[in-house]
Amino acid sequence: MKILIAGAGGQVGHELVKSAPREATILACSRAELDIRDERAVMTCIRRHAPDAVINAAAYTAVDRAETETELARHVNAEGPRHLALAAREVGARLLHISTDFVFDGASSVPYPADAVTHPLNVYGVTKRAGEVSVAQALPATSVILRTAWVYAAHGHNFVRTMLRLMRSNGTVRVVADQTGAPTSARSLAETLWKLVALPQVSGIYHWTDAGTATWYDFAVAIKEEGASLGLVSADVTVVPIATHEYATAARRPSYSVLDTGPLVSLGIAPRHWRERLRSVLAEIRDA
Repeated sequence: MKILIAGAGGQVGHELVKSAPREATILACSRAELDIRDERAVMTCIRRHAPDAVINAAAYTAVDRAETETELARHVNAEGPRHLALAAREVGARLLHISTDFVFDGASSVPYPADAVTHPLNVYGVTKRAGEVSVAQALPATSVILRTAWVYAAHGHNFVRTMLRLMRSNGTVRVVADQTGAPTSARSLAETLWKLVALPQVSGIYHWTDAGTATWYDFAVAIKEEGASLGLVSADVTVVPIATHEYATAARRPSYSVLDTGPLVSLGIAPRHWRERLRSVLAEIRDA
């Protein structure tokens, strides 16, 4: 199969390229090589390469900046997926599109199923939901929308790398303890996308995260403990739990955004616990 990856320079795109099946022909396009905001460029690229499937790992993910960079977020998160979907439809390709837990408002107390009513609290979530709608409308039978949450990797800008930096420089970190989700490694997400590529009959909206749940505080404590065992940070680092209102951000976050991954488990795609995945990523950082 020939697979085109949009957003190959990001943390998920990077892991998609690293974990690609040997038998696949990969067309890895960074933002510089394919700006999904440019409808003509997208159509030209996909017509030229005629891939069997397109994976969209491109996104505007600066959640707080999106509150003021609204148009940029809309162009990337809402219009970009539409461009990819229309081009994929023209050449008969599937589209696998990555979305987010931020399409929900956090009012639930049980994991969100894929068909739960969406109600984003911020511009980022609104634009990502618009992208989902565009993909589903253009490719109702040949697209997969995969929502995920709290993604991190050994590279790029993410919570794990930020915590390691702050723990090394400050010795104390203050972390929100009243928002609950599921940390998810970019490698885990990439591996799941490749499994879905190999299931051409699958379409619709699915959820994927690593197993288990955590607050951001729990996640930070685990980073400290696992990081200390690998020599990445001192065991004397202090992690202080705080409430959301004590850490002001431009964008509101859902207080609960755990996603129900059951339908993928029923397809034979079962997640490993997030702490196990975290250990692997921290070991990769240590060995880099």
